[in-house]
Amino acid sequence: MKEWPEVTTAIDTARMARIKEIVCEILELEEDEVTATSLFSEDHDADSLRAIEILASLEKAFGVVINQTELTRMVNLAGVYEVVTEAVNAR
Repeated sequence: MKEWPEVTTAIDTARMARIKEIVCEILELEEDEVTATSLFSEDHDADSLRAIEILASLEKAFGVVINQTELTRMVNLAGVYEVVTEAVNAR
């Protein structure tokens, strides 16, 4: 199972915290209910509309554009973090 990637800077830590906050808000979960590897749909009953909402909120929060094809990778916090980090680095 994939764990959180190694944190290298305070920016990484802040980004991970903000991503978790956004995801938990949309999925209506407490932050301690979601782990880096818990699956949004299987473990937290998220549907495809929630996934789109997460994607749109992340785009707005981080000022990036994320292709909807990336939703297949955005199944847990670790995947979301990777996709957002790649989008931020591509700016």
